[in-house]
Amino acid sequence: MSTRADTIDHITDALGPLPLNARRMFGEYALYLDGKVVALVCDDELFLKPTPGALAALPGFPTGHPYPGAKLHLRVTEALDDPGPVIAALKAIAADLPAPKPKKPKAQIK
Repeated sequence: MSTRADTIDHITDALGPLPLNARRMFGEYALYLDGKVVALVCDDELFLKPTPGALAALPGFPTGHPYPGAKLHLRVTEALDDPGPVIAALKAIAADLPAPKPKKPKAQIK
């Protein structure tokens, strides 16, 4: 089952103060903050990367695999009713992650 577009709209509305970008990938979505992947939305559920900052902001939250073979992530869909802690966790994740590598220019065909 893939994630519905209205789920992404709901999540980005709930996390409105953050400049999140959602990109569709293989029927699911990745959420970007400051050019970094901070969360995944799979099967209509929000999963945050379990960085030290996220774990400190959301202690005791359940974990799960966003897709088969993936590492454990924090499952926070139920926490969107009170988005403050999730917003804090997303900011912490973006701070914890390294800056994205610059893209190499494409080779021109002669």
